Amino acid sequence: MPFWKKIILWGGLALSLYIAMSYHFIYFGWPNIKILKKSELTLSYTFFSAQGKTNRVILAIDPLRKDGIADILVEVGRMSEEQKEAILEMYEEDSN
Repeated sequence: MPFWKKIILWGGLALSLYIAMSYHFIYFGWPNIKILKKSELTLSYTFFSAQGKTNRVILAIDPLRKDGIADILVEVGRMSEEQKEAILEMYEEDSN
């Protein structure tokens, strides 16, 4: 394999890894997939299915909650702004 093809291959793999470490891909059902920026580079919860999970279960996951999944739950109509505030307030009280 020529050198330039190896560079392109390794560059593509590095880019794919960087994207996987930078974003959460949240599946709400076909074709409803949302992308959420991570606050730090990590592979935890890169691919997450919200199907069949309650809002409380989803928001109990610290990395997703800290990165703002509550706003996406409101956006897709899974919860209201008031419900979001109530659940997030519960977690803020627990952390204090």
